[in-house]
Amino acid sequence: MDILSMPQTDVTAHELTLSELSPRAIQSEIRAMSMECDRIGGVNLAQGICDTDVPAPVSEGAIAAIHAGHNIYTRLDGIARLRQAIAAKVRGFNGIEVDPDSEIMVASGATGGFHAAAMALLNPGDEVILFEPFYGYHASTLRSMRVKPVLVPLNAPVSSDADWTLDLDALNAALTPRTKAMVINTPSNPCGKIFTRTELEALGAVAVEHGLFLFTDEIYEHFVYGEAEHLSPITLPGMRERTILISGFSKTFSVTGWRLGYLIADAKWLGAISYFHDLTYVCAPSALQHGAAQGLEQLGPEFYAQLAADHLDKRERIVAALNDAGMKPYVPRGAYYILADASRLPGETASLKARALLAKTGVAAVAGSAFFREGHGENLLRFCFAKRDQDLDDACARLRAL
Repeated sequence: MDILSMPQTDVTAHELTLSELSPRAIQSEIRAMSMECDRIGGVNLAQGICDTDVPAPVSEGAIAAIHAGHNIYTRLDGIARLRQAIAAKVRGFNGIEVDPDSEIMVASGATGGFHAAAMALLNPGDEVILFEPFYGYHASTLRSMRVKPVLVPLNAPVSSDADWTLDLDALNAALTPRTKAMVINTPSNPCGKIFTRTELEALGAVAVEHGLFLFTDEIYEHFVYGEAEHLSPITLPGMRERTILISGFSKTFSVTGWRLGYLIADAKWLGAISYFHDLTYVCAPSALQHGAAQGLEQLGPEFYAQLAADHLDKRERIVAALNDAGMKPYVPRGAYYILADASRLPGETASLKARALLAKTGVAAVAGSAFFREGHGENLLRFCFAKRDQDLDDACARLRAL
């Protein structure tokens, strides 16, 4: 079945239970596929490793910091140099004016920032809206705190040049007196959706009306293609105090193993968030903070434009290969993942289809079911195209063997 005309038989909100999440938890599926791919010497398009080259100012800044002795604990919210560089970055790129001393926290990855914010602002029994397809770490983090993720499905795209869209009626139907927050990932993992201004304004109106927090994961903000634009919801009227903006450097600087991100929030919330980050992580890696700061200081707009252009080219190559392989793709507007129709592959589940593809071609993908409620996404696979050119070209050639 073509995913672009895939019927949605269940568009109601759905509470994601631990029993549903555990058997096919996203990280378990990704790790399993990555290990099997390594075992057979295949090409790993399953994990968002982002193994392209690290920009020279970033790596050189970290190495220099190590030699300069920046190897001990930092302030729990990060070094002043990096917080000031982040403030300058979000002022110019996101259009946000923030105080680097009271509204920015350097985190141990974007996931560390989300974890600390959830610990600080949510309580067991609270409900939080996630939009489906969802990112598994968001759901797992909430469940680990006994917070209930409530899934609201996005409307599936109706054509190859369309995006997943917000269903405002489904959102309103999902709200209860226990709803405390919404989480959005824009651009999105796994489907590359970018929330439009109209959609974000509608979400903002819901947040204001019901007194909700809006957690925004914007880690892929520089991976935006064509006419699409990234907008930070924190800039919208009424959203400054209730938005928790989370981003980082893993994807932009190709340093996923550094575990370095940041969080922006109103000063009234940041103290509690920083407390829980300190309790869990103490601080982000000291020398690596200097590397990220140097990257922000020295890399100009042309770097980010080239980053998007390079990944647009990678996107076009994987789209062509998937089409040639008979696996109709949904073309993402942002991020660096792509969902494709795997219905022609053998296997009753997406997990079995992913393993069949790996066995036949040596290309690892992630089961689409890792991003949906039970029984959904079973004819979808997710591919990561943030790979070195030679590896991506190898994967595309292998896919065409289908």
